[in-house]
Amino acid sequence: MRRLFTVITGLILTMYLPSAFAEVPGIPALTVTPGEVDGTQEYTVTLQILALMTALTFLPAMLMMMTSFTRIIVVFAILRQALGLQSTPSNQILLGLALFLSIFIMKPVFEEANQAALQPYMSEEITSMEAVARASVPFREFMLAQTREDDLMLFMRIADVQFETPEDVSFWVLMPAFVTSELKTAFQIGFILFIPFLIIDMVVASVLMAMGMMMLSPVIISLPFKIMLFVLVDGWALIMVTLAASYGI
Repeated sequence: MRRLFTVITGLILTMYLPSAFAEVPGIPALTVTPGEVDGTQEYTVTLQILALMTALTFLPAMLMMMTSFTRIIVVFAILRQALGLQSTPSNQILLGLALFLSIFIMKPVFEEANQAALQPYMSEEITSMEAVARASVPFREFMLAQTREDDLMLFMRIADVQFETPEDVSFWVLMPAFVTSELKTAFQIGFILFIPFLIIDMVVASVLMAMGMMMLSPVIISLPFKIMLFVLVDGWALIMVTLAASYGI
């Protein structure tokens, strides 16, 4: 009897539970809402969050390709090599310093993108695609201002495309041209940084050769002098000012 009651109860639950759960409203996974004005399509919040989380994986690449981070970190790496220090400051310190200096330099661009795109989007005044288009404008202006014309023409020639005005240049052409220009500028600054430390190395090596101390490594003797010179001229402040001034700040 108990077994029969269990079987009947199970059949009743099987028949009525699916219909009961079907009436419970949930979050739609895919909803496309056509715009009333221009016919554009707006996707549900679920898909927008998914797209945002996917875009975050490209954040490191975007940081290097669209900001001043590349120039700063390359200059810091060359400076450490010129001083003769292999791991001081550490990579974490250099990356953190380059990141916050990049935020300082890019602050006007971030503020303009926030006012023009993020705040209207948060207020539901514009769609997500329009917010992306508006946010790209200040970054495009920044990248165009820092990109050499010959580098831009090089990638236009590689892509076999022509643009009437710089504002019409595609992001896919502008990004590699911008990074190439940043690398050129960073190596130029690094070359200038290398000269005084190279002179110290040559002087120390010549003195050791004259004294007959050829078995003694010149790096051991020149390293304290290079650090002392760098500290006396307030090298970190000079480098920060130089990097900021290279962007017109």
